[in-house]
Amino acid sequence: MNEPFEFQIEVETDYVDQQSDPTNERYVFAYTISIHNQGRIPAQLLTRHWIITDANGRTREVRGDGVVGEQPYIAPGQTFRYSSGAVLDTPVGTMHGSYGMIGDDGSAFDTLIRPFTLAAPGTLN
Repeated sequence: MNEPFEFQIEVETDYVDQQSDPTNERYVFAYTISIHNQGRIPAQLLTRHWIITDANGRTREVRGDGVVGEQPYIAPGQTFRYSSGAVLDTPVGTMHGSYGMIGDDGSAFDTLIRPFTLAAPGTLN
């Protein structure tokens, strides 16, 4: 039997060439996140916390309500998918963080987002 709260996070990233300007150290990335509820209880995503690190080791934290203006309610078996973006000063960086959630049973918990890489084409082998 699956856990009451079990969320799988999948991430797809893309370098946005037309919005980037490497000569001015501006590298724009888009990412699409899929949040799959594989548990037994519905839950609502209330907050987000991102830690964004560039190749120079500079870290920026982003905290806020929901994602892309929404606080999605995700029932068991459902997936919520959204796209957003990040701007770095270097052609490579990483992001990781968490979503603050609340289950229908009133339980508050965090769903972790494992580190993923943002990389301009040709920067990583």
